[in-house]
Formats: sequence, C-alpha cells, structure tokens
Amino acid sequence: MSRNMRVCLDLLMIVIGCALYGFGLVYINIANHLAEGGVTGITLLIRYWWHVDPAYSTVLLNIPLLIVGYKFLGKRALAYTIFGTLMLSAWLWIWQRVPLSIDIHHDLFISGVLAGLFGGFGSGLIYRHGGTTGGTDVVARIVEQQTGVPMGRTLLIFDAIVLTISVTYLNLELMMYTLLGAYVFSRIVNFTLDGAYAAKGVLIVSDHSQAIATAIMNDLERGTTFLHAEGGFAHDRKQVVYAVVASTEIAYTKRLIEAIDPHAFISILDVHEALGEGFTYQKKRRRLLFGH
Repeated sequence: MSRNMRVCLDLLMIVIGCALYGFGLVYINIANHLAEGGVTGITLLIRYWWHVDPAYSTVLLNIPLLIVGYKFLGKRALAYTIFGTLMLSAWLWIWQRVPLSIDIHHDLFISGVLAGLFGGFGSGLIYRHGGTTGGTDVVARIVEQQTGVPMGRTLLIFDAIVLTISVTYLNLELMMYTLLGAYVFSRIVNFTLDGAYAAKGVLIVSDHSQAIATAIMNDLERGTTFLHAEGGFAHDRKQVVYAVVASTEIAYTKRLIEAIDPHAFISILDVHEALGEGFTYQKKRRRLLFGH
C-alpha cells in the first residue's frame, strides 16, 4: 500500500471512529443521563452546569492539550490528533441535530454496556490508525510511549478521576452504570488495538523437530524457528520448534504434530499481534484437508 493510500485509510478510519464515539455519546450517554470520563466527561459537566454544547467545548478544552502534545507526539501524530478532535466535534454537532432515538427502554445496564462498546470500538479504531480524539487521549498516548502502559488502562484512571467529580450531578445508581461503561470502554479499546483475533505461538519439543518444522512450513505455509534447548533432567540437547499460526489453525497444527510424533510436548501461547508474512502480507491459500 502506497504512503498516500495509507494516509487516506488512516483518515477514513479516524472519521468512522469519531462517528461511532460521537453516536454513543449523544444517543446513549446523554440520552440516558450517563457521564463520561476524560475531557469528554468534562464537556458533559460543562453542559450540565452552563448548557454549553459539547461540540464547542470539546475544541476549546483541547487547545492547551494539543499544545502539550506538539512537544511529544511529533508532526504526524499531532496532525492526526487535531483531525480527530475536529471530527469528533463535528460528529457531536451532527448527531445532536439528527432526530434519532435508540429504544432500550432506558435500561441502565444495557446503556452502560452500549456506551462502552460504541466509545471503545470507535476510540480503538482511531488509536489503531495513529490518531486520538484529543483530551486525555493525548496524555494516555504520551504515557504509553514513555512507559509502555496500555492506553486503555491510563484512560480508565483518568475516567475515574473525572467520574468522581461527576457525582455533583449523578446519583449513585447512574455512577455505577457509568463505571460499567468505562470498564467496557477500556476492554474494547485494548481488544480493538490488539486486533480482531489473537494469533497463537506454538513451542514444540520433540526428537523429530526437523520433520515437524518441515511439515508446518509445507502444509501450513508458516515460518518456523529452531531454539536450542537443554533438558533439565537428562541434560540432553534438543531443538525446540517455534511457530506462529492463526487461532483457526491450532487444531490442524496439533494433528499435524501428532501424526509425526505422538509424544511431542506442545505449549501454546497467546500472541496479541503478529506482523509479517502470512499475517499482514497476503498469504497463499493452504490445503484444507489434512494430509491431502
């Protein structure tokens, strides 16, 4: 994919993500009197206290944070953040003027879950394509870059602080369901960033490591790596085979190994992101039937 096409795709995903986030905020949070975390939560506080449209206060509150972000995020990330902030403000303005309602009978549990789903998936799309919606997203991205702490965890902390302030207009019941939404939000953000599925890492200890590696490369068309190991009891040297396969290929992989060495030791690990041949590049279609 060319650089220009990648930029266009990123901007499109940021627009879609902002639309989803704004939709949830207007038709779920505001409609059911739920609060929100971060700077968005502050805009709802301002809306409650001074009746200022969140579409406008979003831009005003983000100006100082964007100035801070300029020092840490770099030109590309800053440009994406400014774009995301403006898109969120625009979608908030649009959704508030579209006569639409979601009939969930004001069920607060469903409202909390839906708020987290819309907000988390929308924000996850934005983060995955290099943008933010400004606000505490900027701070969370800086924390992730400097410390490696996932953005979802940092956002949850900021949400808790803002939500504590929100008790000025929320009762305990609404606060609890808002916290439910914040938790779902953080989980969905991390899920979206990790990808729609988690690949699996497979470690195989066998006396037939070469044959197993060859079978995985030929039948599954996945790369393999030999790790040199020593047994803890007998101190015999072995070659451990390491391969990364799709989750849907695990059952096939185990049958493949068992056919070569029924006594092989297999350890399966979660891999939350896999880049390269067969995962982010096009992979040839493998044979569907085992052994044919």
